[in-house]
Parts: sequence; C-alpha cells; structure tokens
Amino acid sequence: MVRVSGGEAIEIVDRLFGGRKPLRETASGSVRFGRIVRGEEVLDDVLCSVFRAPHSFTGEDTVEISCHGSIYIQQTLLQWLIDEGARMAAPGEFTRRAFANGKMDLAQAEAVADLIAAQSKAEKELAMSQLRGSVSNELNTLRERLLHLTSLLELELDFADHEELEFADRSELRALAQEIETKLASLLSSFRTGNAIRNGIPVAIIGAPNVGKSTLLNALVGEQRAIVSDIQGTTRDTIEDTITIDGILFRFIDTAGIRESDDAIEQIGISRSKQAASRAQIILSVLERGVDEVKIAPGEGQTVLKVYNKADLLMPDERVNIIDGLCISAKKGVIQSLKNALVRVARESMQPSAVMISNARHYEAISRAHEAIRRVEAGLDEGLSGELVSIDLQDCLAALGEVTGRVTNSEVLANIFSKFCIGK
Repeated sequence: MVRVSGGEAIEIVDRLFGGRKPLRETASGSVRFGRIVRGEEVLDDVLCSVFRAPHSFTGEDTVEISCHGSIYIQQTLLQWLIDEGARMAAPGEFTRRAFANGKMDLAQAEAVADLIAAQSKAEKELAMSQLRGSVSNELNTLRERLLHLTSLLELELDFADHEELEFADRSELRALAQEIETKLASLLSSFRTGNAIRNGIPVAIIGAPNVGKSTLLNALVGEQRAIVSDIQGTTRDTIEDTITIDGILFRFIDTAGIRESDDAIEQIGISRSKQAASRAQIILSVLERGVDEVKIAPGEGQTVLKVYNKADLLMPDERVNIIDGLCISAKKGVIQSLKNALVRVARESMQPSAVMISNARHYEAISRAHEAIRRVEAGLDEGLSGELVSIDLQDCLAALGEVTGRVTNSEVLANIFSKFCIGK
C-alpha cells in the first residue's frame, strides 16, 4: 500500500488512475478499482481508497493505493508519483502532520511509534491505551483546573493596588494543589511498571556459582545464549536476553555467581550481579541441594522467587519437601512452573486499569511538574503573594503541556519524529 497525503494528493494520483470514475468525483471513505496508467503503459490493477480532509489519519486529503507486492511495481509507482509532483515522506511525517493538524496530541503520536514497535500483548495494550488518550486526558484535566485558578491569580495582579482583594480562594487552591501533587506522584510511580512493559520486565537470575543460572537462561530463551561449564566463575559479566511469555515481555539477566573470590575480574562480575539484582523487578534466587543460598533482601517493588534447580537429581521425597520455592530442572527443560509464576507476579504488578506512563520524556516532564506543584504547596503554606505562587503554577502548566505538545519546540518535535519508520 502506498499512501499519498497533502493538498494535491487526489489530483496527483488521479493523473495516473484509470477507472470508471475519476478520484476527484469519489466520495470520502470510498474505494475505487482501476489501473495505474501512464501513456500507453499499464502498471498494475489497484484499489484506491479516498479520504478527504479532515476525515483522514493526517487530517489532509489522502489516497491509499493498494497494489500488488512486486518490488518493480512498488518502485515504479513511487517514481511515477514523484514525477507527477509528489515527494517521499520523511520518517514519521504522516504522524507529524496528524499532530500538526490536531488529529492527535504529542503523547498520542508517540504512542503510534510504541504500537508499531510493540513486541508483546501487554506492550501493545499499553500503547493502545495511550493512543486512545489515557495519559493525555488525565493531564489535560489537571491543566484545565490549574488554568482556572492561575487566571484568578493573574486577575489579582491587575488589582495590585487593592491588596485586600483575593479572587483565588487560597483554601481551594491548596486542596487542588494537594490533589494534583497526589495524581502526579501516582503517574511517576507507574513509570517503573510502564517502562518494564515497554522494554521488558527485568528479571535477575542470582545465585552461587554452578547452580545452573546460565542453563536456566538458555532454557528460558530457547537457545544457547550463555556459556555453560562446570568450571566456577565461567560467567564474568551479565548477559541479557528477552522473551515473551503469555503476552508479557521479560528481560532476563544472567549474572556471575556470587561468592567470596580473590580474582579481581570475578569480583567485578559479582559487583555487577548485585547491581543487576538491585535494578530488577523480579529476582530469581537459584538454589541447589548442598549449596548455600545467596541471601537477597528485596527492595521496594521487588519480588524474590526461590528456584530449586536440578530437580532431576533429587529423590521424589526431596522434591515433595520443597515448599518455599519452585522445583525445576533447567537442563531437562522442566521450567513451566517457573514461567507460570513469572506471569502471575508480572500481572499482579501491572494494574491494567490504571493510567500508566512508559515514556522517559513524559517521566522527566511530569517530574518537573511535580516539583513545581510542591513549590506551590510550600508557597501557600508560607503565605507567599499570588504573584510568586503564580510563577510556580506557570512552571507546572508548562511542564504538563510539554507531554501533550501544547508547549514544545521544533527541535523536540524533530527528535521525536525522527525515530518513526518511513511511511508512518
């Protein structure tokens, strides 16, 4: 499918289209069958879908040409369209035009790119939620309420000679500031989960040397990703790979065995293992009969799953007596119970009904808005003048506006849309 968008889109395609009726006489949302023809040469039989402004993805006149998949046909069609006055779109240009024409805001435009790049069901659903405006609607509601009180504070400045006049009720402003601070804090806390859904929930595989951590990674990802050896200290650095389990993307991190060691290189690997554990959302503590457990104290928002490996070497009664963890055999591929546990823990933390952010740019802007609204609260507590409180309110409004594109600049836009694929 070749998409042509812009003020002359229908006219340009019409010069190459041969059908029972010209495209310029075709109603919006209609599809016409015909041929792409130039002179005496017939290129292909096609279907042309016509969308007239503003009822199109970009908000402009748009024609979508569905042709056969031949590379020759595609390239020739593009060449003929360029000869008629069209040009190749830049990466993300269609979505950028949709943003410029008010068909979507900036947060929704970024969700388009996330949707295209989605590798799992959870990531797709998160992108779809943001594309439908879950984040934008939440922030726009907050901005509208802030704008009302900001305008009242600004009105007070017009009557600076009458210090006794207060158009903005300070108790109402204080209550609103507290409410907004709470909602922004909730959005910021959702970033950990949202980012994990987008990039893969980080799962650190931790344990003593030779308990089967690398074998477990290989079993999970279904290939020989890590070197497996009976020699202790084989894994010197972290190894990462991703896999989708039941629609959820996980990012597994195989780490060096944790033990006392005089080897300087191995010590670096052990240090990185502990760092990986501190950053993970889920920690797999891999154990083996006769080997001391590596104690991991979970941090806030972390879950530790004890995994007793090498079950194929245990007697049946020994497997029955394991009640504080999962019994698996990575070498034999008996890991389904572990996969089920990972999915359960991940789903418990996702809270799909909540508004969630997953974009680092949004997180940074909302963090600044959160800091600004806290300054507003502090200023009200200290009895600052409306003029000073208004400055912090304006900072909060500007930061929230950056997320949806109400406040932005061409450099930011160019950076965002440069990451899009061509044709979208």
